[in-house]
Amino acid sequence: MSELMNAIGYTHSLPIDDPNSLVDFKTAMPTLNDHDLLVQVEAVSVNPVDIFTRNGQTTALAEPKIIGYDAVGTVVKTGTNVELFNVGDRVFYAGAYNRPGSNSEYQAVDERIVGHAPQQLTPAEAAAMPLTSLTAWESLFEQMNIDLHNHEANDKQSILIINGAGGVGSVATQLAHLAGLQVITTAGTTQTKDWTLKHGADYTVDYHQDLVEQLHQLGFETVNYVLELQNLDYYWDTISQLIAPLGTIVSTTGSGKNLNFQPLKRKMVRFGWEWMYAKSWYQTKNLITQHEILDQVSELLEQGQLQSTLTKTFSPINAENLRAATKLVESHQMMGKVVVKN
Repeated sequence: MSELMNAIGYTHSLPIDDPNSLVDFKTAMPTLNDHDLLVQVEAVSVNPVDIFTRNGQTTALAEPKIIGYDAVGTVVKTGTNVELFNVGDRVFYAGAYNRPGSNSEYQAVDERIVGHAPQQLTPAEAAAMPLTSLTAWESLFEQMNIDLHNHEANDKQSILIINGAGGVGSVATQLAHLAGLQVITTAGTTQTKDWTLKHGADYTVDYHQDLVEQLHQLGFETVNYVLELQNLDYYWDTISQLIAPLGTIVSTTGSGKNLNFQPLKRKMVRFGWEWMYAKSWYQTKNLITQHEILDQVSELLEQGQLQSTLTKTFSPINAENLRAATKLVESHQMMGKVVVKN
């Protein structure tokens, strides 16, 4: 009989207040592919993708599904072709959407999407960062082609980040500021306004009011980049007005309707979807870029140029605490990230 480990999962979609929405159970230890690391998990975070995945489970599963898309832990075993890590290394990663998640005692994960965990940070501080950092980094530096180090060019460029106080927004604001852009974020309360300014925003605009008018009052007729992290359908007309000729729009939220791209054609605007799981899902040739990004993020965290966006911690890792953490994220009142640690 194979060795068992502790895990947390669900068999069907239930309200998070229901004790059966996430349950503790035992399951077989993961088996390793050639490029896999076996990681003993120390801390995980909860993201909107956890909720989206659980809510999308329309039929009951025979075995509980393990979710969790951020982790910090220690490598305890390696696959036959592993080259980037050794047993004993502390690592952090967001994992792959089509494999079991991090809400378990051990997790198998491809080394090419794993980074060396920042040593100066606690496991909880580090666990808050992988998914949001990868999403923000790919949006800014791959999709928008912004050069992190070309401050001379970037200081004449502006970016509007919609939902600056959320998990991705809190990292994207810091990275855009590091790159030297003029950063404008949306915020709805004094608290979220202060949060985004603290994380590198130059200006905030109130999403309860007309964004176009507010940007014009700030002196921005248009912006060069828009990073949309909240509700693309709701903001589409506003974004279409504000984006500059030759500008770039990137969205992480998807759309439930046919978007009108016509206003963007004559401005030669580029548009991109960002889903950081695309590389691992399709095993793209540039899969290893996620390892490289996480190592750069780790370095920036070590140097204090990036701050962890951790704001709330539960302990230990069990179903009860994951339900509590998920409830916070479902409330849509979270600033930054919630982590569950051992």
